Amino acid sequence: FGSLTLTMFRRYYLSTLNSVHARLLSTSARLQANRAIVYSRNGQPAEVVRAFTIPTLPAPPPQTVNVRFILSPINPADVNVIEGVYPSKPQASSFPGAQGDLFVAGNEGLAEVTSVGDGVKGLERGDWVVMKASQVGTWRSAANLLEGQLLKVPRVEGLSEVNAATMMVNPATAHCLLYHFVTLGAGQWVIQNGANSAVGQAVIQLAKNAGLKTINLVRNRDDMDTLRKELEDLGATHVATYDELLDKKTIKAKVKDWTNGQDIRLGLNCVGGESTTSMAGLLGNNAHLVTYGAMAKRPLTLPASFHIFKNLTSHGFWLSRWYKDNSEGQSKLVEELARTMASGKFKEPRHEIVDIGREASDETATTAIREVFQRMTLGEVKKKLSSKCRTLDPEQAHFATGNPYNVFRTYR
Repeated sequence: FGSLTLTMFRRYYLSTLNSVHARLLSTSARLQANRAIVYSRNGQPAEVVRAFTIPTLPAPPPQTVNVRFILSPINPADVNVIEGVYPSKPQASSFPGAQGDLFVAGNEGLAEVTSVGDGVKGLERGDWVVMKASQVGTWRSAANLLEGQLLKVPRVEGLSEVNAATMMVNPATAHCLLYHFVTLGAGQWVIQNGANSAVGQAVIQLAKNAGLKTINLVRNRDDMDTLRKELEDLGATHVATYDELLDKKTIKAKVKDWTNGQDIRLGLNCVGGESTTSMAGLLGNNAHLVTYGAMAKRPLTLPASFHIFKNLTSHGFWLSRWYKDNSEGQSKLVEELARTMASGKFKEPRHEIVDIGREASDETATTAIREVFQRMTLGEVKKKLSSKCRTLDPEQAHFATGNPYNVFRTYR
């Protein structure tokens, strides 16, 4: 659940006139062919991921398209997949020159269709697409994919590559949390914890656009005034800290004053533990508490009285399961998010681009990629990371971790 900054890496994967398996020697100026970020075993990303040159794609077979990836975000779940602790598992891929199977990392990404196979009805060259299937392996410069694995993104004026590339995880989660559990009208209230996370910030913006009001809980910190202003600039109605929840009498009085006594009917939880129990106590009658994360890694305990006397309903939400159960609804979701983002009412995450030169060897690129994960582990990178694969022009990509954003930008 990324925090406030997106750091982007540019990886330059240029096809060469030489063998697609050719590697750049330390004394050579030869450019790389297509590349991917891969791993052969589970473990810490800083130890197991590496850059690997892959063949140039042939013409697409029937029912498939070739795509080049523009931006490939790295979300916290991607890290968990590499570690081997996430429920969704990628399929192994075989590449010439590789010893054994490799897994191409990445679940989210914006790509552009470069060629279309026979029988493809809904896509054409130049279309933007995002992934409909999970664990496709998006941290690469190019891929051949089935039409059914992709969703077309409306290329409406104002929709940036960054927003398009990141819409299918955090904004999509926020949209589902706001609209799939209870029907709220303009002026009604939502309370959430983890409000400075990537999902939390998306909730704030989507709620603001819908006329909903939000109470946003965050961890206290030295720069609390700065964070409060950043969230208010996104559209937060009120911001409070978990420390304030400890004084139950005072926080209840404050919330009652904020809402003018109106019941809060939706609570969103990505933290867990005692602070979430306290947050649930601020919900009104017939409210819904939706849990989509557990960053505190502590059990969530809800008193029976919340259910008996206030008729609280508690839900769990996992976006991957929602996508699986709502295949037909994904296109509508993409269209709604694209139009919201294009309207200028949904801000891009702040981002930083880190370049890896196009002459870089796989070994040099691997070192740079692993250094990013090392910095993330040390808490120095607090941004959502993305990996970006480019064919011609330098554009930013992004790859996200638990706090801010980082992105790989790739040329080919």
